[in-house]
Amino acid sequence: MVLKRWNPYRELKQMEDTMDRLWRIGGFPAYREGSEDWNILIDVMQKNDDIIVSASVPGIKPEQIDVAVEDNVLTIRAIRKSEAADDVNYLIKERPEGSFFRALRLPDTVDSEKIESSYCNGVLTITMPKAEEKKKKQIEVKVVNEPETIETTAK
Repeated sequence: MVLKRWNPYRELKQMEDTMDRLWRIGGFPAYREGSEDWNILIDVMQKNDDIIVSASVPGIKPEQIDVAVEDNVLTIRAIRKSEAADDVNYLIKERPEGSFFRALRLPDTVDSEKIESSYCNGVLTITMPKAEEKKKKQIEVKVVNEPETIETTAK
């Protein structure tokens, strides 16, 4: 008889793997059906005085993407429609379709009047500069005349 040390995390990992496998093979068909919102993957970076958001939106035309800022919240919306004809039966369908929506709260330092967006190779890039009045101001430290030193010849 071999004693094996019990590890509760190993059992949780096995359960997670089983659930992942069920999702992948369609064990829960309601998960893939319908028009649920799905999230897009984003990166948010800071470069100099700009905040840059890069969003992966492959297969969506730029004119189908809606980017808006309201009350310091950036929203990205679009709808990906199926490319196949009605008489097609999918053997594998992993690319989601339907609407997507992503919202990000922006810092107060963003100048919403100067936000720009561009689209290249399925990546939406949104550049948001900091407002001039909100930028960090460097304050010069001035040297005031130091008091003269008094030399004595005391012994």
